[in-house]
This record gives sequence, C-alpha cells and structure tokens, in this order.
Amino acid sequence: MSQTDSSEFKQQVVREARETGNAALVARQHPWNPAMVRRWVREALTAEYPDLPALSLAEENERLKRLLAERDLQIAMLQDFLRKKGSRW
Repeated sequence: MSQTDSSEFKQQVVREARETGNAALVARQHPWNPAMVRRWVREALTAEYPDLPALSLAEENERLKRLLAERDLQIAMLQDFLRKKGSRW
C-alpha cells in the first residue's frame, strides 16, 4: 500500500469515526486498535482547528456526538428488546 493510499485510508477511518462518534466501533470494522483511531481523530481535529479554544470546542463537540450516538444505540436496543417481548411502550 502506498503512502497516499495509507493517508486516504486514515482519512476514511477518521471520517467514519467522526460520523458515528464511536472510534471503537470503527476500529472493529478495520484492523486497528481503538486508541489508534481516537489518536487519528484527535490529530485530524488538531490539524483542522490549530488554535486551542477552537480545538477544545471541537473536542467537546466530538464528545457530545459520541454520547448521543451511545444514547441512540441504547434506545434502539431497548426498543428491540421491548418488541421481542411483545410489549408496547
């Protein structure tokens, strides 16, 4: 794999992690450690927001996206559980 392909691959992984808000989930889909994916996302944020206040806001935004994604997943799991039990909420 060439350096360009590697860079494009990293960008794709970072894009997926930012869209889903879940680096661990994206890492499971690719042969990478979740800590590595989080580092790539952090590096991308630093490159995108070179000044500290903007970076802090971007990191907080990413954290909130991650929490929202986790909450959405929990809700979907609970709804599925209730459907399987035949309960209606």
